[in-house]
Amino acid sequence: MNDLIVDLFAGPGGWGHALNVLGVRDVGLEWDEWACKTRAEAGQTTIRTDVALYPVRPFVGRTRGLIASPPCQAWSMAGKRLGLIDQPLVHQAVADLAVGRDTREQLLAACRDPRSLLAAEPMRYLHALHQAGEPEWVLMEEVPDVAPLWKQYAAVLRSWGFSTWSGLLNAADFGVPQTRRRAILIASRTRLAGPPGPTHAKFGEPDSLFGPGRPRWVSMADALGWGRTDGPAPTVCAGGGPGGGPEPFPSGSRKTLADARGRGAWLRPVASGVGQVPGSSCGCGSKTAPQNRCCVRNRDSILRSSSQAHSAVRSLAEAAETLFFNSRANECVWTTSASAPAGPAAESAPLAIRITAEEAGILQSFPASYPWQGTKGQRFSQIGNAVRPLLAAHLIAPHVERIVTRADFALAA
Repeated sequence: MNDLIVDLFAGPGGWGHALNVLGVRDVGLEWDEWACKTRAEAGQTTIRTDVALYPVRPFVGRTRGLIASPPCQAWSMAGKRLGLIDQPLVHQAVADLAVGRDTREQLLAACRDPRSLLAAEPMRYLHALHQAGEPEWVLMEEVPDVAPLWKQYAAVLRSWGFSTWSGLLNAADFGVPQTRRRAILIASRTRLAGPPGPTHAKFGEPDSLFGPGRPRWVSMADALGWGRTDGPAPTVCAGGGPGGGPEPFPSGSRKTLADARGRGAWLRPVASGVGQVPGSSCGCGSKTAPQNRCCVRNRDSILRSSSQAHSAVRSLAEAAETLFFNSRANECVWTTSASAPAGPAAESAPLAIRITAEEAGILQSFPASYPWQGTKGQRFSQIGNAVRPLLAAHLIAPHVERIVTRADFALAA
């Protein structure tokens, strides 16, 4: 029975989590040890392997859907973008694999970045599966610079009888609290291919005679729950003390959230060891209390998305920019000043507090409880590379006869 959904370059489970939410499961192929462990903890079936070496034969005659998100490092603006130099070689590999000719070894030797050719691997699987009349549908995702390659894939798939669509989609248009643009390929043998309808809009839309307008993009504050009004009003700490940063109220005072909201605070209770103990000084951002985060939970606070001098900064009231995490550590920081230093210097700046893995995951539309595995660096690397599950769910839903609801992706704890 051809009911498998094969997920190439499955990562820590962006597509897999979306499928689980929709009541279906995938078989993920992934090389990274810690991404595989994350998927295992999340209950996702995984084969740890090199996608470029794994045989297609086990999936022939059994595959309903094929998903692929090849590694983006060779193409991403965060890297050297050698994939753009290698692009003609990748196009050649796709053209050759589409007719059953494997020239990968020769082409790989000519590539400036060996990861570039991984973007051609899905065609090897597609060609083998096509001989058995499979798969029923295909979904692929990559950085915007890969869009021309997806057009080549689309042309091949159309010649095989698929309906196809390729283009760019913004994750924020589908409820992800992040303005991440991605090149998408959609193909189907059984339905007219097309992008899902956006569920959100940058500025929100009024209701009309044709129905309700789309709500505005989900902000970081909305997603993280910073400013929620449900539940009992928490205690809000004052600044106070050397290095404690700006004081939202006079030193030593404590206010309820209801009172604080009128004075510009945007705060909520936080996990044990992170929040403020009533009656003590806050010390947010100080070396003596680096984990206290209440002062950055203010509507004037911003998130710096990387360590680069030109990195994007967004206020809590906005959707996040794409978050970049390098191979060493997380360099995304919450701060209260757009002029706060980036990189290592941010450590000693007042109110420059690194984002947590839980917060970063939520801003990618993963649940707060998602079981990231590995060291801090390994976790942030997984988060940065993962497909946004909420966008993935909207792409998958029509092909598995499901509907995505708001309750499916409640982000904040």
